[in-house]
Amino acid sequence: MGPISQEALEQLFTKARTHNGWLNKPIPDSILHEIYELAKWGPTSANGSPARFFFVKTPETKKKLLECVAPGNVEKTKSAPVTVIIAEDREFYEKLPKLFPAADARSWFVGNQPLIEATAFRNSSLQGAYLMLAARSLGLDCGPMSGFDQAKIDAAFFAGTTWKSNFICNLGYGDQSQLYPRSPRLTFEEACRIT
Repeated sequence: MGPISQEALEQLFTKARTHNGWLNKPIPDSILHEIYELAKWGPTSANGSPARFFFVKTPETKKKLLECVAPGNVEKTKSAPVTVIIAEDREFYEKLPKLFPAADARSWFVGNQPLIEATAFRNSSLQGAYLMLAARSLGLDCGPMSGFDQAKIDAAFFAGTTWKSNFICNLGYGDQSQLYPRSPRLTFEEACRIT
């Protein structure tokens, strides 16, 4: 495989923006399925795939979510057609016999809570990023956020489960008129070392 096109790079990275305002255009469930079917192929430790994605679409579920987000995130979340809660399954290792049959990877995690938590958090964060790239590749815009009450979201959506929220991301068709001017990024020299 060679490099992808300049147009694709722009759609995924250089022209993609974090959106705060949304057009009143729904996202069909079929697109959410497509997003997951792309994102699931991103690599994770031992193919553990600890991320779980909870897509919030209905007015009733959205109302419950709005009670958990920071005040500055209410309007943007309310107007987004879909908000996905990117969660981690703290018992992801129970799926390892299926997902990583080459070794007894489940035994690496059973009873090792620090390893479970670190692996679930790191890899569900990766999978959340894969989900955003998948959404962008299908023509959607994203608005990721960490401005929410994690304990409230976990109580409202994941009580009695092994899931725990990581971050949330609004999905939809962004309203370009509500974008802030693009913020700068660090230069290679500021952020990187080659040795």
